Amino acid sequence: MNIQLFETQEWEKSTFDAVAQKHELSFDKAPLTVDTAEAHSDAEVISVFIHSDLGETTLKQLPNLRCIATRSTGFDHIDVEYCTQHGIHVANVPSYGENTVASHTIGLLLNIAHRISDGIERTRKGDYSNQGLRGFDVVGKTLGVVGASGNIGRHVIRMARGIGMEVLGQDIQEDADFAKAAGFTYVDLESLCAASDVVSIHVPYSEQTHHLISEKVFAQMREGVVFLNTSRGPVVDERALLKALADHKVVAAGLDVISAEPEIREEAELLHTVLETEEKWGTLLTNETLLQLRNVYVTPHNAFNTEEAIRRILDCTLENIQSFLKGEPQHLVNKCDA
Repeated sequence: MNIQLFETQEWEKSTFDAVAQKHELSFDKAPLTVDTAEAHSDAEVISVFIHSDLGETTLKQLPNLRCIATRSTGFDHIDVEYCTQHGIHVANVPSYGENTVASHTIGLLLNIAHRISDGIERTRKGDYSNQGLRGFDVVGKTLGVVGASGNIGRHVIRMARGIGMEVLGQDIQEDADFAKAAGFTYVDLESLCAASDVVSIHVPYSEQTHHLISEKVFAQMREGVVFLNTSRGPVVDERALLKALADHKVVAAGLDVISAEPEIREEAELLHTVLETEEKWGTLLTNETLLQLRNVYVTPHNAFNTEEAIRRILDCTLENIQSFLKGEPQHLVNKCDA
């Protein structure tokens, strides 16, 4: 079977040696996109990361495709409906970096609270003054976790409680036993916003969560709130976030994700996207503005990126591919008859 892996690095290849012994296997450093798909039309199984574009136009150029093994938990870069209709199995990595993303989230908060990166930048320039670098204690502050029942949200709550924070949680599915054990209270989103000193987002991206954090939701937050997002960029209406920052409703933001990540990564793609639609042009301008603000701390979708988490991703992806080849696909996000 023809198996092609995209967005791979040299050191990752050895993970798939067992598959290479019996199947045709190839690797590509670049993402799979609508512009490159035609060259890979013989692929029967592909593995991608989040920067590949597996929309309908791309998938139509892969007539032999039977399985997609994404090396991520999220699958919003894949047209799952198209895959289901055309008998293409889609498998994800359901669990690999809950504690990893959670610790990054707490790291962003502590960076903001103690002005850590600002202080490092200053001392590197030879200025050892701490003037203007006064921060705030997190102990006793209230953290509002949107998506409290999810795996990442749970880890964030445990860590926040461990450093002395009070916690409020919101989720469409409440777990009373976990709330009691972890020492927090479930409330609705409006109540969470009104009572939290810090609001952290941990929900998957879908049509239902698109711009979940809207101008209305920012208006419900208390003055001087710290806002954190390590889930997906489009969960937040970033123009509303900019307005909240300008109005000092949000005093600082820590973001590991923004909507225009792929376009910002590649200048050529940025130009292509700018010319494509007015909506994307607006998103790019908003994201570029966020990147320049001194009270906004953006990391490059790096929260998952530890040695241990990457190993878990690769091992699970290998298992997903091997399971499909055996006719026993696992970790599927869709159901198809083929």
